[in-house]
Amino acid sequence: MDKDERHDWERLNIHQVGRYAEYLVKMEFVLHGCDVFTSEVDNHGIDFVVRTHDGNHYDVQVKSVRSKTSYVFMPKDKFRIHPASLLALVKFVQGEPPALFLIHSYVSVGPNPILVNRDYGEGRKSPPEWGLSLTKKTMAALEADCRFDAVVRTLCDPNEFQEDSIARQGYRAGELERRIGIKTP
Repeated sequence: MDKDERHDWERLNIHQVGRYAEYLVKMEFVLHGCDVFTSEVDNHGIDFVVRTHDGNHYDVQVKSVRSKTSYVFMPKDKFRIHPASLLALVKFVQGEPPALFLIHSYVSVGPNPILVNRDYGEGRKSPPEWGLSLTKKTMAALEADCRFDAVVRTLCDPNEFQEDSIARQGYRAGELERRIGIKTP
């Protein structure tokens, strides 16, 4: 396989890309010294659980996107907003290595503002969900604050300086909201 074929993501179907993303994220956690535990049946929306050196556990949901994808979502009954819930996003751009992001679902006192709260209401086709709109502003915020290696080091490396989850991802009061254009009360 030559260099150009290695990152030919278009030759993979949606299931293959999703599986590749999941295994890639698992191995990245392992490279950072974490233990990874996988369920035999994925019926709770958790792809795997990570245990760090100091015994902290995190539920991880992996989502893969191609460059044309503009939105990903997690049903609320499968993805809970909690300090121990993480979203791993793997972006596949044709001809390039995958870009990995790790997003805390909960920061400080509530849901991460980068996640969109969609409560569609009674009688609607879609159940309530947490979404992530992959706009240019959101991608810039992810690049700045949620690069996988930077975030995972704060979770998994016992020698890294530990602060609260907001500071670990580079969030400052109103900074993320300003970057992605969210108005907060």
